[in-house]
Amino acid sequence: MKRFTDHTVLITGGTSGMGLATARRLLDEGAYVVITGRDEARLEKAAAELDAAERVLTVRADVAVLADLDALMRRVETWRGSLDAVFANAGTGVFKPGAEITEADFDHSTDVNFKGVFFTIQKALPLLKDSGAIVLNASWTLHRGLPVASVYSATKAAVHNLARTLGSDLAPRGIRVNSVSPGYIDTEMYRGANTDPDADARNAAQVPLGTVGHAADVAAAVAFLASADASYITGQDLVIDGGLVGSLPHH
Repeated sequence: MKRFTDHTVLITGGTSGMGLATARRLLDEGAYVVITGRDEARLEKAAAELDAAERVLTVRADVAVLADLDALMRRVETWRGSLDAVFANAGTGVFKPGAEITEADFDHSTDVNFKGVFFTIQKALPLLKDSGAIVLNASWTLHRGLPVASVYSATKAAVHNLARTLGSDLAPRGIRVNSVSPGYIDTEMYRGANTDPDADARNAAQVPLGTVGHAADVAAAVAFLASADASYITGQDLVIDGGLVGSLPHH
């Protein structure tokens, strides 16, 4: 099924994990994809992995730097003229007890996860077609407390609130805004935060479906929300967590 034939989709933080998996999924469904990242070498590696040169544009950009976002949108406009969808995926995490969070930790987290998401959307709006779609990457931690994720969780709660408020704000243009809240998903960020060799088994034991998820699971949900299949859905959060938030595992 080619739901995105000739559509142009911007994916921030697209060099690995959920962003890269979503780029691969959308390319398979016919899209032209713009992926951003802060590291040129990682962008080149991602483009090589995607192996669809004529339909992939890579742009080095830090979403927390507004000048980078302005330059990104100029590149997109030159390349394709407009956007059909945006996946605001770029994010970062600081996972330590609240008493140990520094001002630098706080500022970096909010700059990337909240400010970066907000201004990615704002800067993309002139290019985004009416009846387009925006998907924001939030987190299961906005629904359930995690002891070492105070600032991270707060930024992700802000992200979902943007889905609701901007969903209302942009409704007159027919633009839908939703968020996804991944649970334990096997990505570089997940592995960096779970260095204990028993972490996978411990995390999977909390999940009713009994396993840690994959980036492709999130990509499928993003593709749904960005497609015409979700044409009457806006302001919602789709939790992709194997039941982690809402159910107890069967032991």
